[in-house]
Amino acid sequence: MPKRILTGTVTSTANKQTVTVSVTRRFKHPVLQKTIKKSKKYRAHDENEQFNVGDSVLIRECAPKSKTKRWEVMNDEMVAEHEKVRAEAAAEAQKVEDAAHEAEAAH
Repeated sequence: MPKRILTGTVTSTANKQTVTVSVTRRFKHPVLQKTIKKSKKYRAHDENEQFNVGDSVLIRECAPKSKTKRWEVMNDEMVAEHEKVRAEAAAEAQKVEDAAHEAEAAH
């Protein structure tokens, strides 16, 4: 199962190797059809303590690091690896789609 990746803003760096990241999501209310913004705070592991308050970061799910930390901040290598995997998956999906179109055109 793929790990979830969220984008958020660092709101606190008070603890050692830990940052608090606020993630905001927007969705339509099911009945009122009004756009609603909700935010949630996640505690994420920051191994090198390289992020400061106000930085925009990507966090991904991981095995529990402590009682409250279930996320880790993605560094440049992790982001590059993630983009590579996404590009490969998109290319594979494109091949499948092209094959389906060719099969449909043959009929």
